[in-house]
Amino acid sequence: MSCTTILVGKAASNDRSTMIARTDDGHFDVKKLVVVEPEKQPKTYKSVLSHLEITLPENPLRYTACPSVDPKDGIWAATGINAAGVGMTATETITTNPRVLAADPLVEYKKPKSRREKEVPGGIGEEDMVVLVLPYIRSAREGVLRLAQLLERYGTYESNGIAFNDENEVWWLETIGGHHWMARRVPDEAVVVNPNQFGMDAFDLDDAFGEKKAHLCSADLREFIAENCLDLNRDGVFNPRNIFGSRRDMDHIYNTPRAWFMGRYLAPYSHSWDGPGAEYGPESDNLPWALVPDRLVAVEDVKYLLSSHYQGTPYNPYSNQDSGKRGMYRSIGINRTGVTALCQIRAGVPEAIRGVEWVCFGSTTFSAMLPVYANADKMPKYLSDVTLDVSTGNLYWASRLIGALADSNYAACIQQIERYQDAVMAKGRQILREYDAKIAAGDAPALIAEANEALAKMAGERSTDTLNKLLLEVSQHMKNGFNRADN
Repeated sequence: MSCTTILVGKAASNDRSTMIARTDDGHFDVKKLVVVEPEKQPKTYKSVLSHLEITLPENPLRYTACPSVDPKDGIWAATGINAAGVGMTATETITTNPRVLAADPLVEYKKPKSRREKEVPGGIGEEDMVVLVLPYIRSAREGVLRLAQLLERYGTYESNGIAFNDENEVWWLETIGGHHWMARRVPDEAVVVNPNQFGMDAFDLDDAFGEKKAHLCSADLREFIAENCLDLNRDGVFNPRNIFGSRRDMDHIYNTPRAWFMGRYLAPYSHSWDGPGAEYGPESDNLPWALVPDRLVAVEDVKYLLSSHYQGTPYNPYSNQDSGKRGMYRSIGINRTGVTALCQIRAGVPEAIRGVEWVCFGSTTFSAMLPVYANADKMPKYLSDVTLDVSTGNLYWASRLIGALADSNYAACIQQIERYQDAVMAKGRQILREYDAKIAAGDAPALIAEANEALAKMAGERSTDTLNKLLLEVSQHMKNGFNRADN
């Protein structure tokens, strides 16, 4: 599933929180935000797509999830924060190359061709990972280690990147072929930007096979690289992207431009991004995976980037100036996003409210991002009670409707969209501040539920108001409009 990921270390954020965020870009997947209580977590898990059956550990933690409303293809939990204050987002579909796939093939489901044959289960994939990992971990590092065990035992049928965060650390794991993997702790002062490509451009093998402070990998990774002649690097440099990643023409249209735009926003002064002498361009193969931003990063920055469509460049599909390059690159904010979630693990607040999940349904370009406390018994119905039929009674469908209306007449509607997005963000922050203070001195479970209901109610009111305004605006621009004065 094509997505875009941003990871923020605690020293790179404005409030010392860690953040992991990802757009879940399916095919208009209908999504909801729910809480999974321990008694609802299955004892045995069976994947719908790969038919793999796995016995799960005892004593799972409560966690949030953004599953698909229609379960026909599986749960696809996407992202969440558990009761221990650990966040996870899974997955960012990434690229690899034929050399890797030949050396360690993906583990694909094999359907029996006759009644005499038995089916062969496939490995684990995006459908499964959050359910298999998030309820059983108490730190970001533990998330990497549990997922690594599953990959080594069962394999995977796709190439993916997975992020974890806790109060102090952010970790990123990338799969390599069917069973191999590598993971790196995001430097505290850095921000990582990752489109649908193998991302890591540096890795300390000595640390991975030594103290394991910030690097982890498959136990046989060195041998795997050497025996299969995978290393394309020169002069002793170890760049994993050159070994396990891709370098295709399609990357220059679909992937690298997104990383370029995000880097350009985050570090406009430290590097040059535009013009013939630029250090990096939208089709550069050496775009940095992690960089130190020129200023500290807030939730609003992450939302802006995950909503972006090359504003201020010749590639903006909504530009009224046709440069001949308009719409030539894949935007980050895309029409078919199901949900975008930002898992924020905060510092300096009571443990009960450390995890805040910011959720945005539909196309991020037009939708608002709403915060909720993750450590809750349940989510408000406006976020969790989503049907497959279109409705204005929940945030998912309200967001989809807002996006469809605004896209059809961008110039006339964008001001209303910006007001809507800012209002939900500002009022959401205001409610969080109010309840942070109350919860520090009160009944946390009851107040968390009260706060989340207040947040959902506010989002519903703002969304309805915006729908009213957009519908009127778009109706006035319908092509079949006609006045007597037109004669």
